Amino acid sequence: MEVLIILTFIAIAYSWFVDKEKTKQGLSAGVIMFLNILPTILVVIVLISVILYFLPNETIVHSFGKSAGFFGYLLAAVVGAIALIPGFIAYPLAGTLLSNGVSYPVVAVFISTLLMVGVITLPLEAKYFGLKVALIRNSLYFIGAIIIGLIIGLIM
Repeated sequence: MEVLIILTFIAIAYSWFVDKEKTKQGLSAGVIMFLNILPTILVVIVLISVILYFLPNETIVHSFGKSAGFFGYLLAAVVGAIALIPGFIAYPLAGTLLSNGVSYPVVAVFISTLLMVGVITLPLEAKYFGLKVALIRNSLYFIGAIIIGLIIGLIM
């Protein structure tokens, strides 16, 4: 993480040296974008925190742990496909799930469907690409996510 911060500051310094005005515009646009997504990030973090607080660890481990078997994979795939959580929130959530006893393969299925399958965004996707294409894409990614989890299960 420190390396990324250092590289970012080096890039900003270089940009400032090359063109101060464009650097100011870029930094301003970045701050505005960050402030626009900040409420969404905070809401998602609070909701996930509340859910994890009220949901006992035993329930999470029972539903998504190794003892859940293929049902754990399927449940993670369905929850991931339905949830609308951005990637920058999904990865810390995955770490939380892992620390609560959920297995790597199940987390892989959850993250894969979360990022690749969009049940909530299906109507919008169907509007632009057609219902058939949207359903085929989402179905193949759903199946692919389960295969990814099974492969990770074999590796881990």
